[in-house]
Amino acid sequence: MIRVVLPAHLRTLARVSGEVHVDVADGATQRTVLDALETSYPVLRGTIRDHTTQKRRPYIRFFACKRDLSHDSPDALLPDPVIAGSEPFLIVGAMAGG
Repeated sequence: MIRVVLPAHLRTLARVSGEVHVDVADGATQRTVLDALETSYPVLRGTIRDHTTQKRRPYIRFFACKRDLSHDSPDALLPDPVIAGSEPFLIVGAMAGG
């Protein structure tokens, strides 16, 4: 069971509060976690990743264990504490402005 923390606007869209949990069969990676998240919450499809390319949206970042994982390969294994469920996988909406 992977713990996922969504930004407020995506929690509102998915109609959830707090963190969500997703099951990932073999090897928890960004890709498998996001696939499971989009299966559980279809309304999130296209909000975190592009529909066609499956690349992370520009203003979305991924963090785990105090590390920015946004530029890691989507197929790289997540840190062991995330896989064990002791640490969450954070999806953060980046801010921009002038």
